[in-house]
Amino acid sequence: MGISTDGTDAAGGLGFNSLAIHAGQEPDRLTGSVTVPIYQTSTYKQDGVGGLRGGYEYSRSANPTRTALEECLAALEGGARGLAFASGLAAEDTLLRTLCTPGDHILLPDDAYGGTYRLVARVLARWGMEFTPVAMHDIAAVAAAVQPNTRMIWVETPTNPLLNIVDIAAVATIAHEQQAMLVVDNTFASPYLQQPLALGADVVVHSTTKYLGGHSDVIGGALVARDAEIGEQLAFHQNAMGAVSGPFDAWLVLRGIKTLGVRMDRHCSNAERIVRFLSEHPAVSSVLYPGLPQHPNHEVAARQMTGFGGMVSFRMRGGEEAALKVCGLTSLFTLGESLGGVESLIEHPGRMTHASVAGSLLEVPDDLIRLSVGIENIEDLLADLSAALA
Repeated sequence: MGISTDGTDAAGGLGFNSLAIHAGQEPDRLTGSVTVPIYQTSTYKQDGVGGLRGGYEYSRSANPTRTALEECLAALEGGARGLAFASGLAAEDTLLRTLCTPGDHILLPDDAYGGTYRLVARVLARWGMEFTPVAMHDIAAVAAAVQPNTRMIWVETPTNPLLNIVDIAAVATIAHEQQAMLVVDNTFASPYLQQPLALGADVVVHSTTKYLGGHSDVIGGALVARDAEIGEQLAFHQNAMGAVSGPFDAWLVLRGIKTLGVRMDRHCSNAERIVRFLSEHPAVSSVLYPGLPQHPNHEVAARQMTGFGGMVSFRMRGGEEAALKVCGLTSLFTLGESLGGVESLIEHPGRMTHASVAGSLLEVPDDLIRLSVGIENIEDLLADLSAALA
C-alpha cells in the first residue's frame, strides 16, 4: 500500500495516519486485543513435523510482533516488503552484503552519516568493496563518478549533519541507466515527509531508533524494498545473518509509529521557528535548513518533501570554541547523540556523531552545531537557545 499525493492510500483509500495506526495491526484473533501483543517467545509448537501455525517456527526467522511492524513499514513507504533489524547499521550491513559482492563499487555521499562511512570504509572495504564519496546534490558529479562496476548509489536526503538535499528521481535515473541500485536513507525525513520508492529508489533504509520510534527508548533499523524479489533476497539474508529486531523492540517502534504524523507536524513547526530565530542571531554565521529559500536545493526539497523536518544545523561565528560553549550551556536542549525523539537534543558533530570521519573527505566543520528539535513548547526552546547564545 502506497501513499498518493493527496495523503491517501492508492489501493485502500487510507491516509498516512490511518495506515500508521492500522497497517499490519489487526486486533488479536485470540483475545481481541487492539494493540499487537508482544510475542516474547523463541520457538513455536508445530502441529506435526513441518506443520507450522501461521508460518512461525523460530523467532529469528519470524515473529508475529515483528511481522506486524514489517507490514506497517512496507505500507507507509509504499513498498513490497519491509524488514526490521536490531539497529540501523545492522540493516545497512545486511543490505550491502545482500546486494553487493566483493569488487563491486558504490557511490556514497561525501557528507554521509559517520556510521555508514565507517561500515563501508573500515569493514566492507576489507571484504573487497570499492567506494567513492561524491556530492550527491550535484547531479553532474554523481553521473561523472559512476564506474563500470558501480552496483549501488547510496543517498541520504536530508544529509546528516549538513542537511543537503538530493534529487532522488534524478539520481534514480543515473543509477538505473547503469543497472545499479538506488538506496535512500530516509531516516531524517521519515515516510511521513518523503516517499523515496515512489521517486524511483529501489530500497529505503531507516534507523527506526529515530523518528519512527520517536521516544529515545529503542534501537532498531529497517529496510523496505520496492520489488518483491529484492525483498525476498533481503529476507533470506536477514534470517541467515540474524541481526533481527526483538519482539519488544519491534513493539516499541510500532507504538511510536502510531503518532509519527502528529509528531512530525510539531517537529517541523518548531524547527521553522528556531530557524527564523537563528537566522537573525548575530552569533550565528549560517543556518543549514532545507526550508530556507536560500538553501541551494530548496526547490528540490519543496518538490519531493511535504515538510522540511525537525533537524537544524548552524555554524558559529566564534568557531569551534564558541560551538562547544553553546553545546554546554543549554538546559532544555539535552547534550546528546541520536535524534528524532520527542525531546530536543544538541550536539557538536565534529566531536560526537561524526568523530569517526575526522581527517577524511567527510570531515565536518568544527564550528557546526546540530539540533534535533523536539516537540516541547516552542517558547521554552527559544528561551533556552537565546540564553546559551547570549
